[in-house]
Amino acid sequence: MINKWTIGLAAAGAVSWASVARGEEAPSPLSSLSSTVLSGYVDTSAQWNLGDGVSHAPAYKYGGASRADGFNLDVIKLTIERPLDESQFAAGYKVDLFFGPDAEVLATKSTAAAASDFAVKQAYVVLRAPVGNGLDFKVGVFDSVIGYESTEATENPNFTRSWGHTFEPSEHTGVLASYHVNEHVAFSAGVADTLSPQINGRSGSGSPLAGQNESYKTYMASTSLTAPSDWKFIADSAFFAGIVSGWNGGIAPGASQQNYYLGATLNTPVNGLRVGGSFDYAKTDKTLTAVAGVAGTPFPSFEAHSFAGYMSYQVFDKLSLHGRLEYADITPLAASLAQGAGIGLPSSVLSTTVTAQYDLWKNVLSRVELRWDHALDGTDAFGGTTPMHIQSGHTVTGSQQDSFIIAANIIYKF
Repeated sequence: MINKWTIGLAAAGAVSWASVARGEEAPSPLSSLSSTVLSGYVDTSAQWNLGDGVSHAPAYKYGGASRADGFNLDVIKLTIERPLDESQFAAGYKVDLFFGPDAEVLATKSTAAAASDFAVKQAYVVLRAPVGNGLDFKVGVFDSVIGYESTEATENPNFTRSWGHTFEPSEHTGVLASYHVNEHVAFSAGVADTLSPQINGRSGSGSPLAGQNESYKTYMASTSLTAPSDWKFIADSAFFAGIVSGWNGGIAPGASQQNYYLGATLNTPVNGLRVGGSFDYAKTDKTLTAVAGVAGTPFPSFEAHSFAGYMSYQVFDKLSLHGRLEYADITPLAASLAQGAGIGLPSSVLSTTVTAQYDLWKNVLSRVELRWDHALDGTDAFGGTTPMHIQSGHTVTGSQQDSFIIAANIIYKF
């Protein structure tokens, strides 16, 4: 039988039909493509920010003023993958590509590259060594080991992202080792160039560590625990913990940053109801990098916390409801300067998100969402019709303490 990849290549002129005909008689050098998997999705949305302006729209990751009050193409994702097989020395690869506005936010551009609507989300070779149950290595660009929510919109219970996700690292370039002790316990540990998503970035970039890249890397570790099947109603519940520590942090480029994470997803005695929780803590040292728009002002050291609770309820086969309640804070001075840099976070915020998902069409994820963010520090952090700016005392003035968002999200998965 002639595989579909070969037919496609022949139709495109990459191989001749004569060689396709001979494919039944002799092995083809393209035969390895038969184990390659192609998948992805197209992610679109519409969003309405209630109020008198969006200059200070809540700028959680993949949000902000550019997505407000209109229709959006968020991202096109394409995955090309050859998964590991069951052999002792198995090998494979995975490439995740982003096209569209989310690609620019992801910011995995190579050193000195301009911003682009194209990004390499992941691109790694995966290798298995016959150590115990099998020790797997990812070599290249891979997702961070921490976080309750994912860069992948399809894997999150809500459409909009949390504040905790906003100050977590997203991608790294390096080596990550993973090991499953058994079906209940797994570990991972790795080393990368930097904590930032920039591909081939170096710790000396924009810092006093120039020329010392070999000594300053980013280190990470995580563990996951899954409850055994005999643990009554919490069977198959999952618990996570992780840390990422290194130079060149995402919020404050040119600084040393540490991120700590705890998370859990729990089954309940109520059929179809699951609850979850996460804790994120980020801390940076003072950086010598100036804040955008504030000449000569270094970004101060900061601490940020996020406490989030999640609820998901499967009403019936096609309808599910999802909720998130989050408290987040960041060092007040750093929050003020972050506003000036366009990050958009008051020093403390309470956020409530409610999402209804109804799967009417095959392969389509469709949901509507209501989100409310409230500035607990008493500042008018949201709304407004003027760009973000810094006033005396590093105070940013919007027009309201509350932000209300109505959003719809349609994703086709292939």
